[in-house]
Amino acid sequence: MTPTKITQQVDGQFEIKGEINANTVPELWRAASSLINGANADMVFDLHAVTRSDSAGLALLVEWMRQARDKNVGIKFRNLPEQMMAIAKVSDLEEIIPLAD
Repeated sequence: MTPTKITQQVDGQFEIKGEINANTVPELWRAASSLINGANADMVFDLHAVTRSDSAGLALLVEWMRQARDKNVGIKFRNLPEQMMAIAKVSDLEEIIPLAD
């Protein structure tokens, strides 16, 4: 299994690769928190390379949204995995997750 990681693509745009689940959330939280705290412009996280996700992954996105709001930084997500969107719909969160084009 490839380790889950966040890599910067261009200024303000990041790719998440691997699984987002209860096992990987703590490291992803630390990595993104550092990025969000250092951000001075809007951010986009692209999840096209996420191979698997669960409810912990969705909770992580909500936490990132809170952190970004507290820092007055815009945050959006692109290419949410089907599993994550299904959980968001069941949880009535699909309307609050900011999606990028």
